[in-house]
Amino acid sequence: MNPTIIEQLNAETEDLSASESLRWIAQLYGKEASFSLGFGLEGMVIADLIFTQDLDIRVFTLDTGRLFVETYELFNKVYARYQKKIEVYFPERDDVENLVSSKGPFSFYESIENRKECCGIRKLRPLERALKGTKIWITGLRASQSEFRSGLSRFYWDEKRQLIKFNPLFEWSREEVWEYIRKNRVPYNALHDRGYQSVGCAPCTRATEAGEDERAGRWWWEDSHKECGLHEIETSSPLKEKPKALCQKC
Repeated sequence: MNPTIIEQLNAETEDLSASESLRWIAQLYGKEASFSLGFGLEGMVIADLIFTQDLDIRVFTLDTGRLFVETYELFNKVYARYQKKIEVYFPERDDVENLVSSKGPFSFYESIENRKECCGIRKLRPLERALKGTKIWITGLRASQSEFRSGLSRFYWDEKRQLIKFNPLFEWSREEVWEYIRKNRVPYNALHDRGYQSVGCAPCTRATEAGEDERAGRWWWEDSHKECGLHEIETSSPLKEKPKALCQKC
């Protein structure tokens, strides 16, 4: 697949709302479009847009085995409210057993290498299984979340995974996300009311302080750009072919 359709996809959806863009993607790709639900604020907005419109988009989540109990409580509320299937992907048992047996339960605090190893086992490897058969991966990335994410775009090419990334809320502010959630009474993680702007694994997330950016509480002991590897990219080169070159349904 030639990864050069991005400019046209961005142009085609420039005047569409997030809701309209998701409907368009669902019509073009169906279940070849996958949404990774992490149960954050943005993810809950996208899930609500997908589920309430009954869009034919596959939804999955990664259960690292180290999530907050509040995240599981939200997961249960989502099932109760929408009655929609969410595919769950766990890390491989042998990988986790070997890691914890050889390095203990908190090796990720000791070095960036160890932390990335843990993220690789608990997130990246399950993600590879979850994305099989996917042509377009929908996520909740927003430009204002971090300096790294501001350099992306609504659509971009994930060279490593050879697929298109689509961020329907990319231009939204955090205030707009909250406005949608409150207006539509979308369930959200109770930790957000306790100062957690971004929620990941329990040992790796803390509440943020006044004036800190949204992802400052993630891997708070590191001086890094606060990414686990799910959304890091090797290149985001613009696409050259027409959309139907990537989708036989167009």
